[in-house]
Amino acid sequence: MKRFLIAGNWKMNKLIKEAGEFANELKAKNFSNADEVAVLVPFTTLCEVGSKLEGSGIGFGAQNVHFEKSGAFTGEISVPMLEEIGVDYCIVGHSERREYFGETDETVNKKLKALLAAGITPILCVGESLEVREGKGEQTFVAGQIISDFAGIPRDDAAKVVIAYEPIWAIGTGKTATPDQAEEMCAFIRGVFGGIYDNKAADDILILYGGSMKPSNAADLLAKNDINGGLIGGASLKVDDFAAIVDAAAQLK
Repeated sequence: MKRFLIAGNWKMNKLIKEAGEFANELKAKNFSNADEVAVLVPFTTLCEVGSKLEGSGIGFGAQNVHFEKSGAFTGEISVPMLEEIGVDYCIVGHSERREYFGETDETVNKKLKALLAAGITPILCVGESLEVREGKGEQTFVAGQIISDFAGIPRDDAAKVVIAYEPIWAIGTGKTATPDQAEEMCAFIRGVFGGIYDNKAADDILILYGGSMKPSNAADLLAKNDINGGLIGGASLKVDDFAAIVDAAAQLK
């Protein structure tokens, strides 16, 4: 049976009070028929959200992490700090981190290894810009990201990673890849991953779509064979919108 993960990426939104209120409302939804549901929240709200969601079955996590355990890295957060809070997930390599903060495949690889060693599930983001897609280089580009990001990671560890395909041209722009475009790239990613490891690992890995998924298009995207859920941006900031996407996945089980 197909598995789903619906993960909300709040980005730089919500103060502690409103984050706690959101978590309480989300917990009250009682997603009895859903698979995995999680929210990825700002560092300042992790403790509040984690305490509110405790016992709900809804996961929570961070949007970034440093690969070193400690040291002179002003402003950074380490894996042990996330462990102490008890997070379930952490986003790695989001396009905004890559574009604005100098994230590279090398640092992504180090972060993946550090999170896996701690038992925290990484959500690895890959995807191409509009320029790359218009030049028909999206497959070469994304394959390069995956090969570099998983370098030196054993098969059993790699199988624990969640991959999120986020076409950069469809993030925060209101544009969305068509279900067929999203499926084509998610299937391609599964094939690249299987080429690195094996078909069983490729069949089992969760691949999310991360480009402007919302209640109006969620069912069509989630119905595709190789899409196991969504990394939800704007629609994750409203409880009802996020819940509608969770319900869309539950109805496809």
